[in-house]
Amino acid sequence: MSRIFGEVRQIGYVVRDIEAAVNEWTEVFGVGPFFYFEKAPIENFLYMGKPSPVEISAALSFSGRLQIELICQTNDAPSMYLDFLGAGCEGLHHIAYWVEKIDEMMITRITDSGYEIGQAGETRGEGRFFYFVSKKDPGTIIELSEIMGAKAEFYKYIETEAGNWDGNNPVRKMEL
Repeated sequence: MSRIFGEVRQIGYVVRDIEAAVNEWTEVFGVGPFFYFEKAPIENFLYMGKPSPVEISAALSFSGRLQIELICQTNDAPSMYLDFLGAGCEGLHHIAYWVEKIDEMMITRITDSGYEIGQAGETRGEGRFFYFVSKKDPGTIIELSEIMGAKAEFYKYIETEAGNWDGNNPVRKMEL
């Protein structure tokens, strides 16, 4: 547990085939159900400080209090997701801390310690997110994400559904 940001609340996986990844998590690991967004509601996305029209599919579930996020980029816009895949990687990409509001002091604390913002954006009016990467440890990506309002309620709903999941209806497609 971070005395500054709280507990790690999410682990994010970047995958090439989101349907196969969801199947693996539900069938092999027994985690589910997954709430699937064919086109995740990402806005104002920046990669290395420059606008990038990234498009992703995302699937969300929980294992206990830890959210499992599966991400599949569906276009070729510059992003840390494509960098990861281009380096021959697939799988665990980042860990995330959730806060109600990201303030400048939080960002400064992280960047002053040697991290830089690799990418950032917003979840359609429901909070900002920042991915931080360190030159000292380039394999470690930390996400800081605002979780409030309807997004916080939706995540709590997913957590409750996962806690009561009986194995049926493993994928729940979400329409925006």
